[in-house]
Amino acid sequence: MADPTDSGLYAARRSALLDRVPPASLIVLAGYQQKVRSKNIKYHFRQDNDFLYLTGFAEPDALALLYREGNRDCLTLFCRPRDQAAEVSFGQRAGPEGAVVEYGADHAFVIDEFETRLLEALKGKTQVYVGDELNRLPTLWQLINRERFHTPFDVPKAYRQLSALGAVLHPMRVIKSDPEIALIRHAVNASIEGHKALMRTVAPGINEGLLAATFMLEIAKHGCVDVGYPNIVASGNNACCLHYEENCCEVKVGELVLVDAGAEYGHYSADITRTFPATGRFSPAQRQIHNLVLAALDAAIARVRPGTRWNQLYETCMEVMAKGLIELGLLEGPFDEVMKSESYKRFTVHKTGHWLGMDVHDVGPYQDDRGDWRVFEPGMVFTIEPGIYIPADAMDVPSQYRGMGVRIEDDILVTHQGCENLSAACPRSSDEIEAFMAAGR
Repeated sequence: MADPTDSGLYAARRSALLDRVPPASLIVLAGYQQKVRSKNIKYHFRQDNDFLYLTGFAEPDALALLYREGNRDCLTLFCRPRDQAAEVSFGQRAGPEGAVVEYGADHAFVIDEFETRLLEALKGKTQVYVGDELNRLPTLWQLINRERFHTPFDVPKAYRQLSALGAVLHPMRVIKSDPEIALIRHAVNASIEGHKALMRTVAPGINEGLLAATFMLEIAKHGCVDVGYPNIVASGNNACCLHYEENCCEVKVGELVLVDAGAEYGHYSADITRTFPATGRFSPAQRQIHNLVLAALDAAIARVRPGTRWNQLYETCMEVMAKGLIELGLLEGPFDEVMKSESYKRFTVHKTGHWLGMDVHDVGPYQDDRGDWRVFEPGMVFTIEPGIYIPADAMDVPSQYRGMGVRIEDDILVTHQGCENLSAACPRSSDEIEAFMAAGR
């Protein structure tokens, strides 16, 4: 697991970022604040990912300034002061001294000094980039322009441009370093064991919530105490809701169970989906749909290599699933007509993947500055997740297909030679799933 106080790692990221902005630039970062769940009970704190990516500082209520003075990169951190009583109740704080000693800040101050120090740091700066996802700094524009209204009329005025930091930083985050890939790989491996545990545990009569808790228990055995997103454990028709989170229904005989769950490790997330039968055996109709979704997934994975464009994966999945749905009689008309009309979208519903990293739907553009789809490069990590959803109220569909959702999702790393399916060890095919479930019962 990456050490949050590895100042060299974060300094290298800051240097790479400062290389991408004009020399007279100031970068302003706003971390997240602690949120209250009820009265004096707080939610578990998780830092803003951009802030954490550049500083490693995981405490709430922090702000930071990044800039370059000559050839020297500078980090100024603003954080909560040391407070013995508060630390006894809620944990140790770094304080400004710890921000310098432990996190490699060049300067550090208590949060109350931010405005004064910001005005000092603005001197000589013509470009200001801000990363403030939750709008903690609504008066930043007024602060940037303050000196224009508080200097003599015959003193040169500074006219600064304010820009969103994400436009520069987020393309950087798309390419993962070896330490980042190691964290993702650990999260994926823990998630694989979590999904296997559910396949061994599931049975008619069990509650979805127990399965969700089983996943949490299993990933905890691998050092993962949190997930990248709420577990989705959707039995039967519940699987037709893409982000079903209630996890409160009893699994019934004959139903499929769709589990979309990914462990988080070192602030990096996995994202795996498997769909398996409650009884351990697919019905013929369930097997047909499952095999079709897997065929689409495998066809897309086969296309992943440096130089392939992002959109080609979705197009491949849709072509495979459209052909299969026509063959099963669930779509009518010639293939070309189905593709042109996009009638397949009735059952396929969503896109088929996203970047993966610190955010489960990780940041970064899918198109370049010209509007062309992004070309794959080594170090990119993303999911591919085709799915077919046939709700119970689709009365024009044969009854054996109704009330099921099948999604299969793998985590893919682009390599110099092609790609690696990081989640391949989690049972994928209908035969593999049935054999695994039979062996575990």
